[in-house]
Amino acid sequence: MKKLFIKICKLFGFELIDQNKFSSPTLNKELNQELSILNEKSIILPLGEVKITRKVKSILIIVRMNTEVEIWDQNKKRLFEKPKIEYSVRSINSLIKSINFCKIKYPNLRIKTLIIDDNSNTENLNRIKKLIEKNNFEIISLDHRKFETKIQKQKSKETFSNLASLLQSFEIGKDKGDDIIFFVEDDYLHFEPMLEEMVASYERISSQIGRDIFMCPSDYPYLYMNNEKTNILIGNKRHWRTIDKTLCTFMTSKNLINKYWGNFIKTCQDRHDPFEKYLNEIYEKEICISPIKSLSLHLTNVNSSYGLSPFIDFKKLWDQNN
Repeated sequence: MKKLFIKICKLFGFELIDQNKFSSPTLNKELNQELSILNEKSIILPLGEVKITRKVKSILIIVRMNTEVEIWDQNKKRLFEKPKIEYSVRSINSLIKSINFCKIKYPNLRIKTLIIDDNSNTENLNRIKKLIEKNNFEIISLDHRKFETKIQKQKSKETFSNLASLLQSFEIGKDKGDDIIFFVEDDYLHFEPMLEEMVASYERISSQIGRDIFMCPSDYPYLYMNNEKTNILIGNKRHWRTIDKTLCTFMTSKNLINKYWGNFIKTCQDRHDPFEKYLNEIYEKEICISPIKSLSLHLTNVNSSYGLSPFIDFKKLWDQNN
């Protein structure tokens, strides 16, 4: 009778929990194993099951890379005080690890990565090419001339380059993205489970609230400086909080890019204060979340409120991606 009952539950899509044996007979798994199934269901004990109605089909990752400029718009040094190329290499290396980890968990998920390179010298570019040669990455060179009529004249070449690479990344996301687009800057170190957690949490939370969202992989220190109220959500394997500000590393859907394309364009037309002014305007209408604790580490100056996430072993993550 027990086996028949289990079969009937499976037939109707119900999951059973045997707390005595600490297992799920319908899933044939221990309760401390991964219970969720991508594109089907998200199961978090003791909260139960969320049917996945918002399925992630593919991810286009767009990395903006500049191996020459130490810290744009600042004279400060980054944590560890190395040449910028070292941060770019370790950032991309950590991203490769996270992508491969995600592919193991979700082999049917389509992932494509593009790197927009802002005029790296030959030596630096060769280091990056060697790093990505066995992965599904493509490098696109930034052509400043394409954006001279789209971006207002800036006080410095670096500011124009930053706006141009951002605009190119947004245009590529809009034109070539099929579903989810992840905009990434090359001064972030990513934990290996980063991409898997973002994908699974995107599906769970979007399915619960019935709408697409924005996601940021970093738990920035500035989020804790004004004692702002927030909502706490349950993701795949950690808590997430609602936020109303991001930098330019974030994940969202093609639908939301199309919906707010005017804001994306305005962000790149001139240097604003804050830089992300028109992106932040979107979060007054849409849900944007960041993880607790951080999935990615923004390697800025140690005193920057836009940088190092709390409760992270910075040195260990840095060394792991050498």
